[in-house]
Amino acid sequence: MTDIVSERDDATILLVDDNAQNLKVLYETLKDRGYRLLIANEGEKALALAERHQPEVILLDIMMPGMDGYEVCQRLKGNPDTADGAVVFLSALDDVDAKVKGFSLGGADYISKPFQAQEVIARVATHARVIQLERQLQERNRQLESDQARILNAISEGIYGLTRDGEIIFANPAAGAMLGVEPQELVGRNFFELHFGDVADAGSLPVMGTCREGVAEHQRGITLQRPDGDTFPAEYRSSPKLEEDDVLGAVVVFRDISAELENERALDEARETVDAQRDQLAHASRLSTMGEMAAGFAHEVNQPLTAISNYVRVSARILAADDLNRDLAQQTLQKIEAQAHRASEVIRRIRSFVKKPATGKEVINVASLLEETRQFAEVDARTNQVAVELDIDDDVPDVLADPIQVQQVALNLIRNALEATRSARSTDPVHVRASMIDASHVRIEVLDRGVGLPEDAEDKLFHPFFTTKQEGMGIGLALCRSLIQSQGGEIGFERPDEGGARFYFTLPVAPVTAEQPVEEASE
Repeated sequence: MTDIVSERDDATILLVDDNAQNLKVLYETLKDRGYRLLIANEGEKALALAERHQPEVILLDIMMPGMDGYEVCQRLKGNPDTADGAVVFLSALDDVDAKVKGFSLGGADYISKPFQAQEVIARVATHARVIQLERQLQERNRQLESDQARILNAISEGIYGLTRDGEIIFANPAAGAMLGVEPQELVGRNFFELHFGDVADAGSLPVMGTCREGVAEHQRGITLQRPDGDTFPAEYRSSPKLEEDDVLGAVVVFRDISAELENERALDEARETVDAQRDQLAHASRLSTMGEMAAGFAHEVNQPLTAISNYVRVSARILAADDLNRDLAQQTLQKIEAQAHRASEVIRRIRSFVKKPATGKEVINVASLLEETRQFAEVDARTNQVAVELDIDDDVPDVLADPIQVQQVALNLIRNALEATRSARSTDPVHVRASMIDASHVRIEVLDRGVGLPEDAEDKLFHPFFTTKQEGMGIGLALCRSLIQSQGGEIGFERPDEGGARFYFTLPVAPVTAEQPVEEASE
């Protein structure tokens, strides 16, 4: 007899007994309890039903002709399709040896005949629920493992699972692709021997601290070796696998950064080209500024030369006199020396301004630099009949920047301010102020009471080829922004309520050196 005698949507129970009366009693006991009931009166049929339907519980009689319950149980447990079902023996054998043998073969429980209906109902319900929960848990684990595998397969970085000794116990497809082999070919190999070859035994290597000491690591730019002997630059992160305080191994995530390094090299070359072109443009702009100021500088130099010529004639008359006045001669020579120094200073400033910067950034005293710039702008100040006034806060520290480029920016802004003031027929001086805006930056601003700027000029003010001057080319402010950004600062414009214009730029504070204590630097 082999039949499906009851179908429900809950657990499946297989009833196995060679005695029809016993099967009937079991069936009557378990029907109407939400189970799907199967019955078999001999071992082979029970095995066939179990393999086909995978019942949660098998109520199995031991004493059956042919294949007894022990053998049925053994074969059920030997078949992966039926091994997880709970076998509950039903037997009149009540000795301990029979029970022990049943449990040793994989039985989950034992009910003695004659059985009580309530006992059978209770035990079947318990085992059925346990098996269902176990199957749900197994299914959930399979789903999680499947999801994990899909995630690992989708990740572009290579991933290893390592033992404490560095044996690779897992490798994802990306790891195999980077090394030019199938992932399974990496499993079982030693990470250190695979990627570091002959130096694998040489002291500390990347990831070794994670595997053996449980210390997480991150390095960029290490060289890893492929199985074919080729090498590639890589970045990796390694995390320890821990069980309480014991280090079991490491998980390593790595990637080939060959393309990144190549792009970085290309970017560095492009940046160097831009810097060189900006320096060339700045130099050309300084030469242009000198051309515009040439007439004024010629006047500046001519004045001391004329004075020197006059003093020389005075000296000649003193020497030609019968009674040599040594004191007067000495005073005259000192005046000649002073005028020669004045002319030399003008020439020195011109040479310093037009030369190409050779040393780049250096520590600059802001007050000294702005004073020199003011002297440089004196020619334009006299031309425009507008004074330039400096206001340096006492707490302004030194800054780190290229002095020539900063002076070029300051001079450009001052000259613009002088022209704007003259255009407004104003005699208010141009104010140049330096102050701290935070712990790391100094702000330098140039304020004038000139004609100001049109309402729509602010957004385009620092764009190349934008100008508000009739004869301007629109290069000056765009170049100023590039120069200040290369110093690590910012440049901007503000519209004062009182009219005119306020341009400003910031520069980074110079770091405090060991020879310069913090207290001294802040004074």
